[in-house]
Amino acid sequence: MINNILGGLFGKLLDKSEGILDTIITSDEERLQAKKELKKIVVDAEASAQEQVTRRWEADAKAGWLPANIRPLTLAFLTIILVIISFCDGNLGSFKMNPMYGPIYTNLMMVVYGAYFAGRSIEKIKK
Repeated sequence: MINNILGGLFGKLLDKSEGILDTIITSDEERLQAKKELKKIVVDAEASAQEQVTRRWEADAKAGWLPANIRPLTLAFLTIILVIISFCDGNLGSFKMNPMYGPIYTNLMMVVYGAYFAGRSIEKIKK
């Protein structure tokens, strides 16, 4: 999930910078070399961002009970609150889910669950 976000962000940046390089640099060799270096910078930046996230999560896990459990507690809290709100919203008598909650559930699952479980997998692999 995080890779998709960062990849999309850096991918757009890379595409725009390659377009600028094409207009500024006239030699094919120079253009190819500059594009290779830009791609390397993007890959290094993505790897560094992932490493920083992993380091923060590892530091949280070592800091004490609350920092170690804040992600699962947040996951549980958001899930419970969203379920309560979406089930109670206008359902005093008959149940009908408001369509506006569909995208909210989708985004919640992608971001929170994706970050939680992907982060836990990275932590386990690192050990």
